[in-house]
Amino acid sequence: MSGDGPAISRDGRVLRCRIARGRHGTLDGEALAEVGPALADLAAADPADPDGVGAVLLTSDGASFCTGGDVRAFESAPDRGGYVRTLADTFHVFVQALVNCPVPTVAGVPGWAAGAGMSIVCATDLAVAGRSTKIRPAYPGIGFSPDGGMSWTLPRIVGAGRARHILLTDQVLDAETACAAGIFTAVVEDSDVVAEAARTAYRVAQGPTAALGRIKRLLAATWDNDLATQLDAEAASISASAAGPEGAEGLAAFVGKRAPRFHG
Repeated sequence: MSGDGPAISRDGRVLRCRIARGRHGTLDGEALAEVGPALADLAAADPADPDGVGAVLLTSDGASFCTGGDVRAFESAPDRGGYVRTLADTFHVFVQALVNCPVPTVAGVPGWAAGAGMSIVCATDLAVAGRSTKIRPAYPGIGFSPDGGMSWTLPRIVGAGRARHILLTDQVLDAETACAAGIFTAVVEDSDVVAEAARTAYRVAQGPTAALGRIKRLLAATWDNDLATQLDAEAASISASAAGPEGAEGLAAFVGKRAPRFHG
């Protein structure tokens, strides 16, 4: 069963995407089948379009952001390996689109982010937690190894040694600890999580969309590039930014001592 609300909705330049359903935040495969292609489609959009998407906000219906897949369905499947593989393949289409999304992605994370929920948080650019939010790999607890890119994203965020500790011991991290480790970008009062995540998404959505996309691509490439290659990529990127309309507006605003208006 899907959540009560639509999986995707627009609010100005923010694309709101629901990724889980129910009070406990069970991963919603039907929603992800809609959200993944919608995120992938953003790659073909014109970042200069004032009516385009400037940020993605990931939400859930319940008290928890996402506590992973339906474990009871895993247990009852006649072919558990085949069933879980199909779910993982579908989930990974979404994760790939999330990581490659050309605009900033923001998650509001109340309650728990466990299993697939933690994978989604680690694949998101900016994640806002509440003071009582907790995060946990959870896969070892049911005898599973992780999916959703957690073995790829987590070491890049917290370092290889700490990632081993978190995954192998199935460590539960509170919000402040996870924020200090770089998994969350902000911790606010529990009642403010969704509103603060939305404010963050709206703020970055008004920024220089093309430049922010270039920043994301540069950061993604740094793991594979040597310094000379990265410097070449930076030179090409900043030159393209300077030659584009966002650069023109940013420079004019700076010289004119006013706030830039990147989208009208």
